[in-house]
Amino acid sequence: MVNGPPHFTESTVFPRESGKNCKVYTFSKDGTLFAWGNGEKINVTNVTNKGLLHSFDLPKVVCLEFSPKNTVLATWQPYTTSKDGTAGIPNLQLYDIKTGTCLKSFIQKKMQNWCPSWSEDETVCARNVNNEVHFFENNNLNTIANKLHLQKINDFVLSPGPQPYKVAVYVPGSKGAPSFVRLYQYPNFDGPHAALANKSFFKADKVTMLWNKKATAVLVIASTDVDKTGASYYGEQTLHYIATNGESAVVQLPKNGPIYDVVWNSSSTEFCAVYGFMPAKATIFNLKCDPVFDFGTGPRNAAYYSPHGHILVLAGFGNLRGQMEVWDVKNYKLISKPVASDSTYFAWCPDGEHILTATCAPRLRVNNGFKIWHYTGSVLHKYDVPSNAELWQVSWQPFLDGIFPTKTISYQAVPSDVPNEEPKAATAYRPPALRNKPNTNSKLHEEEPPQNMKPQPGNDKPLSKTALKNQRKHEAKKAAKQEARSDKSPPDLAPTPAAQSSAQNTISQSTSGNPEVDKKIKNLKKKLKAIEQLKEQATAGKQLEKNQLEKIQKEKALLQELEDLELGI
Repeated sequence: MVNGPPHFTESTVFPRESGKNCKVYTFSKDGTLFAWGNGEKINVTNVTNKGLLHSFDLPKVVCLEFSPKNTVLATWQPYTTSKDGTAGIPNLQLYDIKTGTCLKSFIQKKMQNWCPSWSEDETVCARNVNNEVHFFENNNLNTIANKLHLQKINDFVLSPGPQPYKVAVYVPGSKGAPSFVRLYQYPNFDGPHAALANKSFFKADKVTMLWNKKATAVLVIASTDVDKTGASYYGEQTLHYIATNGESAVVQLPKNGPIYDVVWNSSSTEFCAVYGFMPAKATIFNLKCDPVFDFGTGPRNAAYYSPHGHILVLAGFGNLRGQMEVWDVKNYKLISKPVASDSTYFAWCPDGEHILTATCAPRLRVNNGFKIWHYTGSVLHKYDVPSNAELWQVSWQPFLDGIFPTKTISYQAVPSDVPNEEPKAATAYRPPALRNKPNTNSKLHEEEPPQNMKPQPGNDKPLSKTALKNQRKHEAKKAAKQEARSDKSPPDLAPTPAAQSSAQNTISQSTSGNPEVDKKIKNLKKKLKAIEQLKEQATAGKQLEKNQLEKIQKEKALLQELEDLELGI
């Protein structure tokens, strides 16, 4: 355990554990308790007063989790059955941290979603068991207080924050029926109208459900394993928005391609999505699912809001080079562009100022280590693991919200003693024949610059597709009405001088008393207007078709015919 910025010295709170079988550790939500496994025991220590609280004899445990108020420690080890086929022993244990006794044991075969979900005050605890969600109250784990039963609940997420608690459940589609996500308020699960909101969709093999901090809405990323169009190797994703007031929408993403990441701001009023074929787009949306700010395109596949929600980091990790963009979200200004190559892990410090990036095994087994950054781009501390060792896990000590105040954003890089070895930008290969010639700047894709999507004061709000369609219909109707009116205008009205002067450009209606002649004049003017447009296209450099060129050649004859008709009026 290492002290955080600015010292980075080894902490005296926790004596170094040097065993080769350390596989897992975890902090409690408030950062006061620390539990780790050394291959023989699971130990729990108090970080504030350096006291060892408990030691549990659990050599095979690979997952640990504290309940939100530090009442229960949950441990999970792989489920095993005996050779004669009899059922295995329960592998999910829940321990009382005060007394050290085992409150309850369950059989939990899958590692995915192994840990029970607690509400923040621990009044409610929930588990998914055989397509049902079982709810326990006040950590009384022997009595099921409520059940949520739908045909096949695949996943559920409890809402954060205080009462009333809400739960989002996902039921996959079968036999042509769509998948759906429903929101319920605990404990109202019965009856056809019990759900607060419901959103059904096709094209979903798995979903990710993300509650905002105020528990007013859920974002659902629905993804298929295979993209039937063949456009993407990673399947197909769609993003849905569901609010507890019953509203729901599909979030329209302006660029096709995978959805890499979606994150809520801690304000709960906006979210950021990173999506589209590379170079990916990143956009901030409001609760109406309208784009607020577009960060343009770039090499990125992840987004991370700071704990206070005032800074956003867009990053390209995994198979990308580790470029990060640090943005001031209030003013939409770029603060810094550090590069953390080969990173497999990223985390904000609870103070909202420092960032941890790490290269961990088994994702990468070489160059393991971690770096502590200031958001202005300076590396404050760097630790490289010896070449014969691997780094498996690294994380900040958590703190509860509100302990660290929000500080004003600085654009000036913080001074640092650690030299930042920026990776050299790889230059594109040039064949020998071109090496002494000037560079021709050819790009594979057009990069889009960032742009503010908020309607500026004085500007009209950008219209949706439907609104634009309706506006065009409205305008067409208006034009048709005016035309009909001018057709019915009385014959004794002579055309005004202005109308005569613009006769070639506008289809103004001349009246002769003879409807046949009027019709001919109108048709001639239409043809002349079309010729005028073709001439404009030709001057703009557009290649015209043969029949279009023939039309232009007829202009003189048409003008003569029009003149004769108008003189004959």
